[in-house]
Amino acid sequence: MIIELIKRKVPPGTTIPKPQSKKVYLVIGWKNNRQGEDVLEYSIPTKSGTGKRSRKTIPSSVFEAAHETLCSKGQITKDWFANTFPKVDASGGCNFTTLGGIFEILKLVKRTSRGVYRRSSL
Repeated sequence: MIIELIKRKVPPGTTIPKPQSKKVYLVIGWKNNRQGEDVLEYSIPTKSGTGKRSRKTIPSSVFEAAHETLCSKGQITKDWFANTFPKVDASGGCNFTTLGGIFEILKLVKRTSRGVYRRSSL
């Protein structure tokens, strides 16, 4: 359910809000990873000054689990993310804030402090 909503409301080219970065992170779109799972692919600014942007992915199962946790606990935290998805977390600290930024676009959360996104009251 949450994946269909993201696919509808967060099209390729969407800027992902980031809490501390002034650089532009962009949604590229969806693709299948080697395990056959849908992953959201996004681009991150280059650090080397080459102008070439790097690409990262977040599996759909991460969005689904984060949404379930948000609904049941009222928040998602960086600690929860790191403990639940150590491989996704280890691939870069920006994956958590990207997930939070996507949920912010959907108006599901508000970032209340460093490492904490709380469910928005609608």
